[in-house]
Amino acid sequence: MRIAVLQFTHETVTFLPNDTTRDDFVYPGSPASGEALLATDPKGYMGGFVQVAREYEGVDLVGLTAPLWPRTGIGSGWVTQDAFEHFLGVMLAELEAGAQFDGVYLALHGAMAVRGVPRPEAEIARRVRAIVGPDVPIAATFDPHGNEDAEFLHHADLAFAVKYFPHYDMHLQGQRAARMLVRTIRGSFRPAHRTISIPILAPTVVMWTGASPWSDLVQRALVWEAREPDVFVNVFFGFPWSDVPDAGMAVQVLTNGDPDLADRVARDMAAWTWRHRAALVSSVAIHPMRDGVAKASEAVRLGEAPVVLADYSDRSGRATWLLTEVLAQGLERTLIATVASPALLDRLLAGGVKAGDPFDAEVGGPMGDETEPSAGIPVRVTGTVQAVVEGTTGRGAGTWLSVAFGRGNLLVLSPFLVQIMEPAELWDLGLTPEDFDVVAIKSRVHFRRGFDDGGYAKTILLVEPPEPFVGTVHLDALPYRHLKPGDFYPYGEPAFDVG
Repeated sequence: MRIAVLQFTHETVTFLPNDTTRDDFVYPGSPASGEALLATDPKGYMGGFVQVAREYEGVDLVGLTAPLWPRTGIGSGWVTQDAFEHFLGVMLAELEAGAQFDGVYLALHGAMAVRGVPRPEAEIARRVRAIVGPDVPIAATFDPHGNEDAEFLHHADLAFAVKYFPHYDMHLQGQRAARMLVRTIRGSFRPAHRTISIPILAPTVVMWTGASPWSDLVQRALVWEAREPDVFVNVFFGFPWSDVPDAGMAVQVLTNGDPDLADRVARDMAAWTWRHRAALVSSVAIHPMRDGVAKASEAVRLGEAPVVLADYSDRSGRATWLLTEVLAQGLERTLIATVASPALLDRLLAGGVKAGDPFDAEVGGPMGDETEPSAGIPVRVTGTVQAVVEGTTGRGAGTWLSVAFGRGNLLVLSPFLVQIMEPAELWDLGLTPEDFDVVAIKSRVHFRRGFDDGGYAKTILLVEPPEPFVGTVHLDALPYRHLKPGDFYPYGEPAFDVG
């Protein structure tokens, strides 16, 4: 049994000015093929898929030449058509040139946005189907922030989306994809499915599944999977910063040859989601930047440290709003990680910067001739270079530089947007947790994996800048071209009836 393995993933913020190019997907280790591709992300989708697939005797996995996540992470805009066609073209050529495949696995995300391609993941599945023919099963894994309507499963057979945010079950969904793909190849699973799009457009910061109502939504999906054999429920939360026609929430249900059951479960999930729409879009407290920083200072005074200040809105990585407020309010013993400053880092590294050097420079803000208001303005920082190290978050993270300034403060500069998810990513830089009362990061929910669920923080404050910039909860302020916010709740009152 030969199974082709492909990967092509990005979570695209189409409102950012910098496109995601072919070069962004190319760095040491990417693209990857063969065993190198199969060994990527051992605790994620790929790891789960490979583990279970290889438990079956006679399964041969063939990793095609695929790009990994771009080095820009999620801090870049539209994927260029050149990049999409190039990398997909390489994979399709290898798929066509290879011997007969019995199945195909696609490691996808769901929120990729490509110039000129309305539904990239569905287009990938369509082109794969055109090569392998109608009888070869195609399975895929997805992030819950995928923008996926019914189109994908017009071309593919199976889809498995992560349920939790933070994404704890990526490995599990990869395992499911492998198990059900093998069963489909063998004929013991006959996919039937139903997808229902729900007109809710929610910012990702509200989608924390560690508390109600999002935890209740996940639980309802799990109950359906527990009570009905061979039922799989995907809840796509959606990704509103991709200006694409299939943006918004959706539910997708797979069954073993029972389309009526798939329809019943999908309608139940969609109806529950719609009934709870008001709670779903207003599930977390968000503080204005100034108030949040003041609350952090007060929490330290009251002995409620460590404090995490999370700027959920920064989509470029270069925003200086949080740094500006930390400086203005004179916070002490504060670690700020990170502010992206690629041009400054290039210049300093070319000049041989090292620990102990004096530092006096403007950091962050728009790049070059950009006019990106969400990035704020460059902020001057004066201090001492503490360390020059390789980034700890993978994906070609590049070289980071840390600067000590003020009273026990430390600023970490990186070339790209960084979401610090685990405190260990900071301590691996040689830092010591006892040195800081406040950790200021750029993240929406993923940081809860280590800072909240891991028990590090006593106080967590989500903060936002003073204007409705890209990345904030004010989605109706964005210049959408491919959808109308008024067609979605809470920006309008769309008619929705699941029957």
